Amino acid sequence: MGTAVVPGRLLWRCRRGLKELDVLLERFARRHYPSASAPERAAFEQLLELSDPELAACLLDGGACGEGTLAELRIRILDNH
Repeated sequence: MGTAVVPGRLLWRCRRGLKELDVLLERFARRHYPSASAPERAAFEQLLELSDPELAACLLDGGACGEGTLAELRIRILDNH
């Protein structure tokens, strides 16, 4: 595993107040964000812009997260768990 550091601000944005979301987002950020491609990093930051209900629907309830890189990122986050 690399020694790259995840920005503290990004980890703070992963804290959503719903334990399930916190675990999914923080785990992905710590394990994969440092080595992610620029489009994947941008998609992760875009995902963090969603409201808590939208994010829960996307990651926990099987709802749509969008298309392209964002949809691929959803799969990667869930596979990582």
